[in-house]
Amino acid sequence: MAESPRTKLLGALLRVGVFAFIEIAGLMIFGRVIYPLAGYFAAAALSTFAAAAVANTIAVRIYERQTLTAIGLGWTAASRRNLLLGLAAGGGAALVVIGFPVMAGTAELYRVPGQSLNWGSLLFVSLLLFFGAAGEEMLFRGYGFQVLMDNLGPFATILPVGVLFGIAHGGNQYFSGMGLANTIGWGIILGTAFYRSGDLWLPIGMHFGWNWVLPLFGVSLSGFTMGVTGIATRWHTTALWSGGAYGPEASILTTLVLFGLAYFLWKAPVLHQRAVLLRSLEED
Repeated sequence: MAESPRTKLLGALLRVGVFAFIEIAGLMIFGRVIYPLAGYFAAAALSTFAAAAVANTIAVRIYERQTLTAIGLGWTAASRRNLLLGLAAGGGAALVVIGFPVMAGTAELYRVPGQSLNWGSLLFVSLLLFFGAAGEEMLFRGYGFQVLMDNLGPFATILPVGVLFGIAHGGNQYFSGMGLANTIGWGIILGTAFYRSGDLWLPIGMHFGWNWVLPLFGVSLSGFTMGVTGIATRWHTTALWSGGAYGPEASILTTLVLFGLAYFLWKAPVLHQRAVLLRSLEED
């Protein structure tokens, strides 16, 4: 006897609730272990990745009898192409929000006295940013997101999870209303990227590309400043365009760039892969 739509939905919500509980517990445990050893920034990135990996692994194993790759982490030729497309899109968007003001004379790049490019620091920060981006994508576009999308549909999932993505960054220092709006926009773009590709590699690439390029120019990334290249940006404009202490993610330039990324997702030669957990949508 086939289960009713209501029963199916309740079952899906229960699975998402269990996933969320494991994730939150993991964040608390891993955060408390890593923070004394590596500091706040490393703890935030690594605990998110570790908790998301554990929560997704347990959920797909218990409920789907699958491995972690079932959430869209299979490594194929299409995955590699989508990852590269994502890196180009995210990194290119970051270059726009820095390059345009520099060319317009509303910002300038300068060398910080006493600082220079440190390859060891750059590698360390790059790894942390990658794990942080991958962890957030597994958390917000992983098992729970995909189960909801399979039962509620793309629009009813992407928009509210995008809002949740923005709210989750509310604890960052210097967070602002514009930062919230743009982070929600990013959440919607990244959710759409998953739906467009059927894998997590496209949103991971976009997320990491953006997060990696901005610190190269010494600007704040979601309220964090990482001096790894000895180069910084001096702004000659208002916080509306620079983002203020929070960084370009709280600027109107990022708002405009998000529209460009939406167009990119519509036109880019993304290779769609079959999403294992989107049974009803993939069958349509």
